[in-house]
Amino acid sequence: MQKIIFMDVDGTLVTDNGVIPYSAIQAIQTARRNGHLVFLCTGRSKSILFPEVLDIGFDGIVGAAGGYIELDGAVFSHDVIVKEDLHRLIDYFNEQKIDFFFESNAGLFASKSCKQRIRGIIDSLLVVQQESKEDLQNWLQSFYDSLIEEDEIVREDINKVAFLGSDYPIEKISQQFSSTFTVIPSTVPFFGENSGEISLLGIHKATAIEKIIQHLNINKENTFAFGDGLNDIEMLSFVQYGIAMGNANEEVKRAAADITNRHDEDGIYNSFKKYGLI
Repeated sequence: MQKIIFMDVDGTLVTDNGVIPYSAIQAIQTARRNGHLVFLCTGRSKSILFPEVLDIGFDGIVGAAGGYIELDGAVFSHDVIVKEDLHRLIDYFNEQKIDFFFESNAGLFASKSCKQRIRGIIDSLLVVQQESKEDLQNWLQSFYDSLIEEDEIVREDINKVAFLGSDYPIEKISQQFSSTFTVIPSTVPFFGENSGEISLLGIHKATAIEKIIQHLNINKENTFAFGDGLNDIEMLSFVQYGIAMGNANEEVKRAAADITNRHDEDGIYNSFKKYGLI
């Protein structure tokens, strides 16, 4: 019986040091050869799904935490943030002196001081991460290079927003935009305390998964998902087999049906083996 598997990226497929374990690649490619479907299901927008991820081979993409769906290389749906709301965000973040960037499939469009601040964060991180410095540097440099600085960053194709940590509480940001957006803590730890991600209200990974399985006529009982972060809770709760990584947030583990090993301890491979996907 064909199964469909939804795979988070950061903290699940990709380790904290920016490495994709060979065992995870092997598991995904073997599962697809066995006739199963494997989809990326990530908070990342497509512009930062780098070749080392896409070259593994997938049947589709859920990006921007559910805001973008691609099937067999074609856009299936794409929900974007209207310009009026983007201007509201800019005014608010500038008033609170919060660095941010808008995410689209064409790139990451950064506020005036955001890219410089991220450069400083990366340089500091590399100083303390000597053991895995080369892998981490390659991953972070690709991300940094995706940041675009322009005078006008409001565009028609923005699907998600990220903001860096500051002294301003994330709870206040969530309250301010509760009628329009979902605001969650950032899935990227080095962005700092009170950093976060903003997506359209009512759109998340589970809503995208539901659209996909309805379109492909796949029963929910044949669905799997793997994740580690707060933006994975809805999808892990929705699918038949929601599997949290061993390194997952404790709240995520409570929402999961099962817990596998850490991302850097063959967690994906071991779980695929356990459930007969490979």
